[in-house]
Amino acid sequence: MANDASLLTDVALELRHAQLRPVYGVQAERRTVAVAQGRRSVVDLATTSGRDNLGQAITVRLLTPRGELAELGHPEYGSRLHELIGSPNSETRRSLTKLFVLESLAQEPRIEKIVRCDVAPAPGSRDRVDVVLEVTPVASAETVAIGPFTLSFAP
Repeated sequence: MANDASLLTDVALELRHAQLRPVYGVQAERRTVAVAQGRRSVVDLATTSGRDNLGQAITVRLLTPRGELAELGHPEYGSRLHELIGSPNSETRRSLTKLFVLESLAQEPRIEKIVRCDVAPAPGSRDRVDVVLEVTPVASAETVAIGPFTLSFAP
């Protein structure tokens, strides 16, 4: 496997609720540490690194409305997917979804190449689309697959 050090480490998120708008929480892990009185069990933030972190970072980038982090010095971070909420599930909307995903991924410095970006209607739903991504990280020959995940554009 290629060197994944350039893909960084971050806190690990877990999907807690996926209806309407996804809700994520920070994962925790229990570990034992040495203290003056012996050993103690503590709960700490779980981390994710390498390829898993890249997949998580892409998901967070896509779910963050562009401009949401402008006050923190990141005006281009995020995506425009939120602009599609309430629009009909048409070929035009799916094309815009793909465009907004590709626009957002172009801003991710850890991605060398976008190999695949498929957007299709979610089975059995009129207001949802499934997205499947495959990207090549910088300094890696192996791709990272992300998804399928479902985006809901219900108002």
